Amino acid sequence: MALSADDVIRMLDLVPLPGEGGYFRETYRSPLTLPAVVLPRAYRSKRVAGTAIYYLLTPDSFSAMHRLRGDEVYHFYLGDPVEMLQLREDGTGVVLAIGSDIAHGMAPQLVVPGGVWQGARVAAGGRFALLGTTMAPGFDGRDFVLGDRAELVRRYPAHAALIAALTRAAG
Repeated sequence: MALSADDVIRMLDLVPLPGEGGYFRETYRSPLTLPAVVLPRAYRSKRVAGTAIYYLLTPDSFSAMHRLRGDEVYHFYLGDPVEMLQLREDGTGVVLAIGSDIAHGMAPQLVVPGGVWQGARVAAGGRFALLGTTMAPGFDGRDFVLGDRAELVRRYPAHAALIAALTRAAG
């Protein structure tokens, strides 16, 4: 029996991820706390040592362009490939494929460096993709910034079409 997105959502108790999109469930939050004095100055306050989530995308959802203060590591688990846009502070950008077909340039694990804009969607024709992400220090909502379509298109015009697909209209 082939699994559907609805099957995976039900079996893993995933819920919609507000703001960013897709479906998720936090699976790990470290009991250890890192004091601000051991973190880079940009953090300004304590953080948990690490977090992990399941993250599912469907053709009807996407990971809206956003950036995080820290590095985020993506892990591909099952389903169809994912197309990810990363936009760097120096004005460059790259489109990467997350998936299991390493012979065709896909990466089953991919790092988004802290401060890099990122957005993702299931590759054309796909039904769903189940991923995981881990962060150390752990995810904290104070470190999440949702991208503004107009501003990102202005800064990265070469990627305007994909930015439009990975953002929601203002208003």
